[in-house]
Amino acid sequence: MTSPSSRTLRLLSLLQTHRYWPGPELASRLEVSVRTLRRDVDRLRELGYPVMATRGVDGGYQLAAGAALPPLVVDDEEAVALAVGMQAATQGAVAGIEEPALRALTKVVQVMPPRLRRRVDALRGVTVPSTWGGAPRTDALDPEALIVVAQACRDSERIEFGYTARGADRATRQVEPHRLVPLGRRWYLVAYDLDRHDWRSFRLDRLAEPRRTGARFRPRALPTADAADFVQAGIRNRPSTYTVEALVEAPAEQLAHLARWATIEPLGPDRCLLRMATDDLDWPLLALGSCGAEFDVRSPPELTAKLSEWGERFLRASGTRAR
Repeated sequence: MTSPSSRTLRLLSLLQTHRYWPGPELASRLEVSVRTLRRDVDRLRELGYPVMATRGVDGGYQLAAGAALPPLVVDDEEAVALAVGMQAATQGAVAGIEEPALRALTKVVQVMPPRLRRRVDALRGVTVPSTWGGAPRTDALDPEALIVVAQACRDSERIEFGYTARGADRATRQVEPHRLVPLGRRWYLVAYDLDRHDWRSFRLDRLAEPRRTGARFRPRALPTADAADFVQAGIRNRPSTYTVEALVEAPAEQLAHLARWATIEPLGPDRCLLRMATDDLDWPLLALGSCGAEFDVRSPPELTAKLSEWGERFLRASGTRAR
């Protein structure tokens, strides 16, 4: 049986998920009796945690919200995931919070146990910020895989992983990892591919089961100024699946926030032509919707079809039906 102290911390961790826990289910998760659970709940209350209880057959427990809530307790995986998320925020996940995110990340890392701090410091040390906008997605990534790759970059150690390139089957790749780059809505690994004998960038959401081989290497000179430049150059030179053209009834200045991803050609004082090359048709619709103006899609036809699909979805969400 676990000690009362460790069990109390586990109980606190479960309650901090902000869900309501039926008493028997919570006792089962902790592998204790309902009576022991009540004693553990009382112990949390003595420590200042506002645990609410509901009596009866369907009774249970939940942690009440409060301005004076004591410190949170997170496990190892949650701590690393939290640090990864704040690292993304420091790269501009939401405009204006980069500095607060950096302060929060520093505080979290300072109170981490040394074993976790080394893993997060590896990520921070080998991540190259990019000037391209957009928050990198973390939902499609395995935080453990991200940390493994980061540590290999830091230690100049070769890694092996499965990789599924666009339009290809999964293959095993062995590389000399260099740096991580959060760019647009993706994370990329810049590495020297030992099978292709050349530099490559790998999308981390297509990378599976990275394994450190133990083989160290002497870092090679990157052919560009830095890793972010290398990834950006590869994206610019890569043929895109779709070429988007749309007429927007607004002055070019109103679309200035899209200049990083699209070409804006003025056609008059209140009209312009937007061109964009992309592999994902959702992003052009988000961009056009952010213009705050009427627009007309010229190409491709797939974008027009997706626009109709989005429109129907929004009408259903608003309780309106197209006539």
